[in-house]
Order: sequence, then C-alpha cells, then structure tokens
Amino acid sequence: MKFSENWLRTHVPTDATRERLVEVLTAIGLEVEEVTALGETLDGVVVARIVSAERHPEADRLQVCQVDAGGAQPLQIVCGAPNARAGLVAPLATIGATLGALTIKAAKLRGVESSGMLCSAKELGVDADASGLLELPDNAPVGTPLADYLGLPDASIEIKLTPNRADCFSLRGIAFDVAAAVDSEVAAYDATPVPATSDAQLAVELHAGADAPRYVGRVIEGVDARVCTPVWMAERLRRSGIRPLSFLVDVTQYAMLELGQPMHAFDRDLLQGPVGVRRARANETLTLLDGRDVVLDEEFLAITDADRPVALAGVMGGFDTRVTEATRNVFLEAAHFAPAAIIGRSRRLGMHTDAAHRFERGVDPSLPRTAIEVATRLIVDIAGGRPGPVAEASLHEHLPQPQPIVLRRARLARVLGLAVPDAEVERILRALGMDVAAVDAGWRVLSPSRRFDIAIEEDLIEEVARIHGYDAIPTTLPGAAARIAAPSETRAGEDELRAQLVARGYFEAVNFAFVDEALLRRWQAVEGSVPLANPLSTELGVMRTRLLPGLVAALGRNLARQQSRVRLFEIGKVFSAFAGTGAPLETQRIAAAIHGDAHAEQWGVPARAADFHDLKGDLDSLAACAGARLDYRPSQAAHGHPGRSAEVWRVDGEAEELLGWIGELHPRLLRALDLDGAVIAFELDLAPLQRRAIARAQGLSRFPSVRRDIAFVAPDSVSWAALEATIRTAAGALLADVRLFDRYLGKGVEPGFRSLATGLILQDKSRTLTDSDVDVAVAGVMTALQDAHGARIRS
Repeated sequence: MKFSENWLRTHVPTDATRERLVEVLTAIGLEVEEVTALGETLDGVVVARIVSAERHPEADRLQVCQVDAGGAQPLQIVCGAPNARAGLVAPLATIGATLGALTIKAAKLRGVESSGMLCSAKELGVDADASGLLELPDNAPVGTPLADYLGLPDASIEIKLTPNRADCFSLRGIAFDVAAAVDSEVAAYDATPVPATSDAQLAVELHAGADAPRYVGRVIEGVDARVCTPVWMAERLRRSGIRPLSFLVDVTQYAMLELGQPMHAFDRDLLQGPVGVRRARANETLTLLDGRDVVLDEEFLAITDADRPVALAGVMGGFDTRVTEATRNVFLEAAHFAPAAIIGRSRRLGMHTDAAHRFERGVDPSLPRTAIEVATRLIVDIAGGRPGPVAEASLHEHLPQPQPIVLRRARLARVLGLAVPDAEVERILRALGMDVAAVDAGWRVLSPSRRFDIAIEEDLIEEVARIHGYDAIPTTLPGAAARIAAPSETRAGEDELRAQLVARGYFEAVNFAFVDEALLRRWQAVEGSVPLANPLSTELGVMRTRLLPGLVAALGRNLARQQSRVRLFEIGKVFSAFAGTGAPLETQRIAAAIHGDAHAEQWGVPARAADFHDLKGDLDSLAACAGARLDYRPSQAAHGHPGRSAEVWRVDGEAEELLGWIGELHPRLLRALDLDGAVIAFELDLAPLQRRAIARAQGLSRFPSVRRDIAFVAPDSVSWAALEATIRTAAGALLADVRLFDRYLGKGVEPGFRSLATGLILQDKSRTLTDSDVDVAVAGVMTALQDAHGARIRS
C-alpha cells in the first residue's frame, strides 16, 4: 500500500515528524518499506506559461521561449523539451533556485541567453517522468510558487501489509492505527448523503447468494466527463502509485484509496438494466477494460446488464460499457463480495488488479453506500450532474456481523506480563474505532465491521500490545527450572534419519503444508482433504493429504532447471479430515523421490538409470537405523506403476504393520505432471518406522558358520518375501542369515516359474555344526518350501 504523507495527515492530525511517523507505522505492524521524499527544495520554482516558442537559430532541437512567470516582463528561456509549446503551463526554476545538486544560473545556450529552466517532473523530484516538461492545468495561477500549488513538500510512503490487515488498504484504515499510536483522533469524515435531484435510476439485483450479499448503484445525469482531474486529486493519486487517467476513473480510484472500497463507473447510456450479480456460465466471454477477451466459467462472478455480462465482479470492468470523454450519464456501482468468491480469479486470468487485491482479503461490508455518496459529491462538485436516488440490494443474512468480545483484565495482564492502566486500554480500543463498555472482569468490545481480524480475546490483547508498544513489555526469563530431555533409546530420531538420507546423496525439501486441490486430484488423493477457511490463493487452498504431490512438484521444478539427477526427501505432517467435529488428524511422514542416473557422473561406474531397487536399498538403510525389517508386497495404489510398486510393511516377529508405499509413479500420472522419465518414490508413516528395541549386547559365537547354497524353482506368483519368511521359520535358530544372490528365467525353467539361488548361513553359539546338522536344516527348508509354495530343487 502506497500513500501520500500529506494526505494521511488530513485524516489524522499530528505534529509527529516524518521520521517519527515512519517509526510509529513500523512499530505498530505496518512495516514501512520505502519513503520517497517529494519536492523538498523547490524554492524559486514557480508556475509559468509559455507565451511563445520559436526554433533556436543554431540548434534544431532547442526552442527559444518567452515565458510569463508573473513578473512585469516575460523571461527568455532556452528549452529542449519536446512538448514545449506556446500556451503550455509548466514549472519554471528561476535564477538562484536549487534543484538537487544543480543551481540555476543565467546562461547562454548556443549564443542565446536563458534566464532560468523549464522543468520536467523528474528534475523537480516529484515523479520519475523525464519525457518532457511537467504539464500543469491551464487554469494554474501563473507566478504562484509551485510548492504551494502542488501541496509540497510531501513524501510517498509504501508499507507492507500482512494478509489479516485488509482494513489498511485505505487511508482511513491506516489513520485509525496511527491515531491510536500517537494519542490523536481520526478527523471527522464527511460522507453526508447527496440528495437526489433527478428520478433516473437503474434497478439492481442479486443472484449469487452469500458470494455477493450487497450491491449499491446510482445514476448521475449530465456529467461533463471531459473536465480535468483537479490537481490536488491527481497529485494524491500519483503519490499513491496510481497515474491519473480521466476524471471519472480517477474519482473511483480516489474513493478506493481513501476508503478501501473498490468502485466502477459505467456509461449509463450503454446499459439497459437491470444490473445484477450472478455466477458466470460456462464459456461466457467478456472483453475487459484492458482489451483482453476472457472466457469465464462458474467459478467467476459476473456483473450483468439484462443478464449480459458487462464486468468481472471484484476484478475489472468491461470494455463495452466503459466511461469515455463522450459519457454524459454515469452509473456508479460499489459492492461487497465474499473473499472466497474472488480469491485466485484474477491470477487464473494472468492478471492482478487493486480491486481484486482488496476483495480477496476482505472489504468492509458497510462501505458501498458511503463510497457511492463520497464519489457522487466529488463528481457533482467538479463535473456537475444531477444524481438520482441510490439503489441498493442486500442479503443481510449473508453479511458478516461483528460479535462482541469480552476482554478480561486479568487475562490481558497475564499474557502481556504487565498491567496496562484501564484508561489506556480504553483509549487504545476506542482510538481504533471499537465500541468499548466496561464490565466487572474488564471490557465488552465490539470491533468495527472493517476489522475482519478481530474475532477472539487474544486478538484484542494483540491490539493493546502493539499500540501500547512491544518495547514496553518486560523481557523476563522463565522462572521454572528447565528440564533437559534425553533422546529416547526406543526410537530413531528424525535427525538420525535425515543424516542417513543426506549421506546417501539426498537433499531435504521443505514444502508448504497446503497445496492446490487440483494437484491432489491428479494423484487421486483428494479424499479426506481439509480446505482452508481463508487461503492465500486457490493454488494453496487445501491441507496436503500426502507428502509426495508437493515433493514430486519440487522435483519437477528442479528438472525444469536442467538438474538431470534429482534426489529429494521431506519429513513433515499430512492432514485428513476427522470423522467427527474435532480438529483434523495430523500424521508425521517421511517421503523421498528420485529421478535420473543411479550414480553421479563418474568414470568408475557405468551410467544407468535409477530403478526401484536403488530406492529400496536406500529405504532399507533407513530402516536399519531403527533395526527394522521391512517386507514388500504388491500394491494396487492408483498413483503407482503396475508391477513396479509395493506396499511397505514392518515385520517384528509375528507382528506386522503397514508403513506406506514405494515404487515408480504411474506413466499416466507422469504425463499429467508433465514429467519425462521414471520417478521412483516412497512415502511412509514416520512413527512406526522410528520405533526400535533397546540395544542389547550379545557375544559373538566362538564357533564357525556354515554356508549352504541351494537353487530351487518356485512359481512366479509367490513373492520372495513369502519364500524368505518360510525359510527363516523352517531353519529356526540355526539360521544366521539368508541371501538371495541369483534369479534365472529361461532354458530349463518352465513358463510361470523362476529359479532362485540362495545362500543359507547356519551357525550355533554352543558348538560346531556337523554335516548331519546342516543336512537336516537344509532338508527342512526344502520340505517347507515345497509344502507351502510348491517349490522344488532345481535339477
């Protein structure tokens, strides 16, 4: 939000210096980003009129001008500005004036004397425009000091607002905060209704329910649209970052900056009526003020004229009904739209408007009629015209209504750590525009309708704290003894898991916990998603139900920036709607995604693409941090590649627990995400993966181990995990380890079967095993494999 310092001071009288004002704004949470001083040194610069302009005899691009500066005789000025011409009113720096580091002196330019300098806006330090002389209105009083005429010196102040302070997108909103901070009062504002002097009226209708609960309009006939915007208004707009265009447009912009209410002016003669608000229909088209043709759908709100779309509600007006210099009859409109109905609509069209920026964050629902009256008075006073009666349509049941909040004196003191005097609390709250009534425990407070961010007692405490001054709150250390919590031995810490993945070449990613619902739909993961009540944008509208959608999106952004080998992981929470009315369920998870070569480019290892087993190896190493044994079973997950993805189970003896999923992403999903090449990923619940038994020391066996290799043929339908479990059960306590070292398909193995070669490591802690002990164990394993899975020794 950018505004003029002088304009703000008309709303909140204060003797505070500019430096103090800037300091106060930042201290109360309206962080000042930039202050641009305007017209600080304009002594000797006056309003002047060029009486005549003739070409310089020795230079084609220079003109010799006779300039009336209010003196007895015209001054001769040599000027090279392209817009210098007879009759033009422009600033003149007389001899002795200082503009920055330049002091104006009498000079000769190509042999012609010059007694001053006609100035551009940039040379005066009031604007960045250096294309020509600053053109002033024809009725500007010649000889008047320019600083007096333009209301200088001044400063353009730009503040950064947090999303909750939508009320400060206006001079009036900022004025209340400043008044409270400097112990002043906001000046009374004249919004006296302008009486109707004609019967001209257009009916207004509402057909969008809670999305558009109020719409106000007024016809003004006989307006002179060609009138110039007054200098005071044009300068306030310019210093607020808005370049004046035409009077009728400038009035709506002025009212928006001063009050915070976006407005629009239609050419009444181009409307039929009634004017209404409704949801747009699929494939409706509209030409906007900037000449852009847009195609609408049901997500947009349309302003209609006899059901014909003429403006995009809350975003921009339409081209066909715009006001021009030929306009004689105007229809002014101001409305209240629910933020959810406007959020993200302009970004979908690749645009950004001041109106949408305000409506997305919330506009005071009581402002539309006030804005209409203020704009009407400005138009009638400056451009003439006969206003008709105000037409208003409201759905009061859908308009937000502030609710009273009790601020407890004891609660305020406990939270802030100091006792703020009652008189000071009441002064602060009343200065902020709140109704305050004393009650036994403290105060009963009703916030103004513009303050959407005041909903609970803590909000009021924050208001008192920031205006009273954060630096006035004492800094104290906690009085209780600190307890140092030792890390648990029964779980692997998150830092340990992070270190393991980083050691294997992964980078940690941190993504937003809220994502685009459309992205979750591509992953078929929208079920149970939790929508945000007030999202920053539609692209960040729901809480994530999985980590992988955001993580893979980050992987894609890296690929788009020529990173051919990407390995990312993330630890974070996912959210799902609770079946009852309680808070959403939060689950801590860990996820990883890889793409590209299995190894970084080098000469020692042949290049090959990473595959399922590379990621599985990384996951197994992660599980080893907690001493967990993982089992992989076929998965039917919709986002997984058929045959190349699996469920991940943790097996602890007889106990089994599903942790999550691992595998390649489905090619259909990769196409939807615009990703080329395989992406392999996993996502697991973190808590069960971290669980581990307390380490217990065991002695090493003093007796040698024996290895027996067996090759057997088993059906393809039987997983290795099932075969391994059977082997471990049949071999019993003698089995130290089992290793799968070969898999064969081809000649000698019938279709539907595969040959697997395994090494059985057998060992006893009390004696050396004999051949008969080993033979019995191996025979038991083969019998179990045959009985359970139909496996047989390969001949």
